[in-house]
Amino acid sequence: MGRTGTVGRRALLAAGAVTLAGCTSGGGAERPRRPSAAELAARAEAALRSRSAATSRALLERYDAVLAAHPTLTARLTPLRTAVAAHVSALAGDEAAGGAPGSAGNAAPSADTRSADPGDARTPTATASGTPAPPPVPADPAVALKELADLARGTADAHAAALLGAAPEYARLLASVAASGAAHAYLLTEGGRA
Repeated sequence: MGRTGTVGRRALLAAGAVTLAGCTSGGGAERPRRPSAAELAARAEAALRSRSAATSRALLERYDAVLAAHPTLTARLTPLRTAVAAHVSALAGDEAAGGAPGSAGNAAPSADTRSADPGDARTPTATASGTPAPPPVPADPAVALKELADLARGTADAHAAALLGAAPEYARLLASVAASGAAHAYLLTEGGRA
């Protein structure tokens, strides 16, 4: 019995050594490394930043479209548009939206949001990326302001909802941008009547 037990243990140890050697050799396909909790958190924050910046960028593009269609609203909309451009930059976590031509911070409306015929604010165009153009800007400035206010309110609501899953520092930024967006919606509708 002693000799049989020894041979069995030796065979088991040898089989285990071969198995371990196979797992550590560089010849086979390696298992993908699982991302750490910090890496997963960083990816989630990057995705949230991208979505949040895109949400505010859509609002910024609508400001540009309304400004292009209704230049008489320039004095009223420019300060709000400037704030939204700053929101895009802060939410994305970069300084790129500050003012380079064609960037989100550029004060001139982009070609993507202008109408095909400057005299007709209702003619939509396709964007450079090939995505469908946003809905045309209403010819009536009051209706255009109401639609812009609705979009500002929706953007604020989206940021408020997103802050629940954000890291504390980014959640504070989202809360601030959401509050600003709600104030913009008020200024675009009720505030203009005062």
